[in-house]
Amino acid sequence: MTRSVWLKADDEVGDWETRKRRITAGLEAGVDWVLVDESDVERVRELGEVNVAAFSNGDVHVMEAEEDENDADAVVVGKDGEGDGTVDLPTDFSGSADLSSLRSNGDSPQGGYVRILNEDYEAFAQAVATEAEYTLVIGEDWQIIPLENLIARIGEETDLIAGVQTAEEARTAFETLELGSDGVLLDTDDPDEIRKTVEVRDESQRESVDLQWAEVTAIEQTGSADRVCVDTGNLMEHDEGMLVGSMSRGLFFVHAETAESPYVASRPFRVNAGAVHAYVRTPDGGTKYLSELRSGDEVQVVDTDGNTREAIVGRVKIEKRPMFRVQAETAEGDRIETLLQNAETIKVATKDGRKAVTDLEAGDELKVFYEDTARHFGEAVDESIIEK
Repeated sequence: MTRSVWLKADDEVGDWETRKRRITAGLEAGVDWVLVDESDVERVRELGEVNVAAFSNGDVHVMEAEEDENDADAVVVGKDGEGDGTVDLPTDFSGSADLSSLRSNGDSPQGGYVRILNEDYEAFAQAVATEAEYTLVIGEDWQIIPLENLIARIGEETDLIAGVQTAEEARTAFETLELGSDGVLLDTDDPDEIRKTVEVRDESQRESVDLQWAEVTAIEQTGSADRVCVDTGNLMEHDEGMLVGSMSRGLFFVHAETAESPYVASRPFRVNAGAVHAYVRTPDGGTKYLSELRSGDEVQVVDTDGNTREAIVGRVKIEKRPMFRVQAETAEGDRIETLLQNAETIKVATKDGRKAVTDLEAGDELKVFYEDTARHFGEAVDESIIEK
């Protein structure tokens, strides 16, 4: 599931300067959407690139094929209407003005805004969800129970966006019923809270991989090969690296060059990942050949506990270097291997701690990621492929 952070910045927040500070903080943090009144759409576009949703005032334009900076990417109904309690809910929702507006908006992106004032508004939110691409719900006295009910009752017909005021509330929204909301609508002026909420969004989308031990059965010097250093635009921690290997089913954990040495300065943005033919794992759970990586691509960074995050490739550095062939056997009895440069700066995670590839011996146990599956163009496939 792709999660999103919406930032509330309509006139309820304050004057334009107050709203502008909030929006600027959101742009710097990396929010996905800004929710404003229609009159502010053009001003938001002048501040930076972000999806803009606008509360409908009865005459809201939506972006068509030819973009206009005065147009919103999505319209949202419900403010100053039935959704927020300004206008009483009809006994029969079929007569709802908000629902009628959503139905009449054609194929344009649209959203419904509902404050959950009681059980009737919870039911109204369900009705809105059947018509709206985005359903924004704001809890009042009760927050978790209505959100649980809506998550359980609403399917994939809408993106459910839960109102929050803190990063911790966002975390709860993303974890509720183990499914969570599709996004959160954040209402705060605190730049740190906005940044933390975006971090929670990123964490919620990351997978955790199961690393296991594999025993080194052979290590031998080979001739020179075209070696790839993956230089990212992100700094890595001491326990982080990437998963690389000659066989897609078994990838070796290789540390980033975060350690200082007497002869070489640390390069905490770099993983010396092996030969050009090897695979590297990507954030979508697929793989790419090291030779395919280009500036701007994303690779997966993994720590020794299996926690993952994404990193942007800044540069790929390919040079001829002498190599080691490292072969290991998994707990399943499968043989996997890879080629790593013959140099003290390339380190792997072993049961005895971080160890240079030049110090590896048969019998050492390495951390690897193993999955008994074949791959075609980086995607897992259910077929028989022999890798030697």
